Amino acid sequence: MRTRAAAALAVLLLLLAGCAGGTPAGRGRGGPVTLRFQSLAWQRESVAATRELVREWNAAHPEVRVEYVQGSWDSVHDQLLTSFEGGEAPDVIHDASDDLADFAHGGYLARLDGLLPARLTSDIPEAAWRTTTFGDGVYGVPFLQEPRVLIADATRLRRAGVRIPTPEDPWTWAEFRTVAEKLSGHGTYGVAWPLKEPVSATLDLGLSAGGGLFHRDAAGRVTVRFGPGDAVVPRTIRDQVVTDRSAPAATLGSGGSDTLPGLFGGRYAMVPLGFSYRQQIVQQAPKGFDWTVLPAPAGADGLTQGVSPQTLSVAADCPHRKEAAAFISFLLRPGNMVRLALGDWMLPTGTRALRDPALHTAENGWATGTALAAHLRPAPARSVRGYPEWRDKVAAPALQEYYSGSIGLDALRTRLEKDGNLVLARYQR
Repeated sequence: MRTRAAAALAVLLLLLAGCAGGTPAGRGRGGPVTLRFQSLAWQRESVAATRELVREWNAAHPEVRVEYVQGSWDSVHDQLLTSFEGGEAPDVIHDASDDLADFAHGGYLARLDGLLPARLTSDIPEAAWRTTTFGDGVYGVPFLQEPRVLIADATRLRRAGVRIPTPEDPWTWAEFRTVAEKLSGHGTYGVAWPLKEPVSATLDLGLSAGGGLFHRDAAGRVTVRFGPGDAVVPRTIRDQVVTDRSAPAATLGSGGSDTLPGLFGGRYAMVPLGFSYRQQIVQQAPKGFDWTVLPAPAGADGLTQGVSPQTLSVAADCPHRKEAAAFISFLLRPGNMVRLALGDWMLPTGTRALRDPALHTAENGWATGTALAAHLRPAPARSVRGYPEWRDKVAAPALQEYYSGSIGLDALRTRLEKDGNLVLARYQR
């Protein structure tokens, strides 16, 4: 009798233990652990590199299998939010740092402090870690990032006889304006600004001129203040569009890809784009098109610019956080980080990966982009709660009206500050 009672008690304890462990069906109960990894890789080489790394992990770790899930940048925020609320979030999450703040504050992501090896934490610069640190916790590993650069028609630059900037001797914003004017005329423009999403481009480039816009006080409260440094980049763009006519107004509502045919056809001499656009240029440029990668103009703070790295996080509901962190650590070994960077035509955040010779060749502008890595900083706005609403409801329409000439600088400043601080105040009560 005592034996049967003891056996029943043992069964009950095992059942309770299973419930307490929170292991859902199909996630390792009585067998290998299975992690669902949602990747946002979309370029062919990037998808291939990521899938290959997952296969290598699975071959070496039969006890922890990873299931590749293809996600999409277009819908990732809403899709993840729905997944979190429904308890069906992937275990390992690929996203961008500016999307993490609300998820981290909402309790949807696991803290990674203490789960990552020193090899990885010490290899990524502190500036990059700041993009994924909220409060006193780390909620994502920044692993890929891209500077904004100028993609230029090299033939037109040579014919115009303008000075060619380098990371060591970049154009100032004033010089850039002068060069764009010199490259304009006869139905062509010196530069085309694709500003369908004007806020991130304006804020990221604005750091070079000492802009910051978002200021946090000692108590952690954030307010918007539009200072002289914040005006340099927007004023340059507006002057090029409205005053100099060296940039067409028609591209202000365009995405980066929309401007490439105009660049290839000689309508624009330069287009400010993210570093990863080089892949599209290699694939789409007509034979014989001679292009080059130039650093973005520099201001009072040199080549500094804001960046929002791609990140890997672990869902708070993941019952196997140690295993998930181990998989992230594997993906981000220096050699693997290089493979992911080459596949996405971006820069790795890891210092060891960044030294790889493949990222320092002159071909396709790799060396120019790599030279800018040390100047990348977390954009101050990206970690602020309420930033997405401020961006979409206040800043984007105000900047679009300013760039088109509908409002002046004073009106822009008033809307960014007055309307913006009302939005932020609701998130800081």
